[in-house]
Amino acid sequence: MKKPKNVYEYIAGFPKAIQELLQQFRATIKKAAPQAGEIISYGMPAFKMNGMLVYFAAHSKHIGFYPVSSAIAAFKKELEIYQWSKGTIRFPLDKPLPTRLITKIVKFRVAENLQKAKAKKK
Repeated sequence: MKKPKNVYEYIAGFPKAIQELLQQFRATIKKAAPQAGEIISYGMPAFKMNGMLVYFAAHSKHIGFYPVSSAIAAFKKELEIYQWSKGTIRFPLDKPLPTRLITKIVKFRVAENLQKAKAKKK
């Protein structure tokens, strides 16, 4: 896949079933962080608000979600049923997306970035 210019182009590069999951993922993030801007970073969709919030990307068997290690640590208990590592959560393509969990993680990241922005102003 060539490097996409925007999120629409990124999503369009996948089969229909994957496109639907990516659109659902994107809509979930947008709803949780309506003030966030959408960009392509490192070749994948990302959201920015007072710094980077989260990234996501489609892979052959999962959608990768990259909310930074602090968010993964904060939701460790709820992530037990998924494969995850320090900076990545893998949501399998053959299971429904956990939109409530994604929403909670995004809102956590928004609060974290707002706190960092306030601290910088002082």
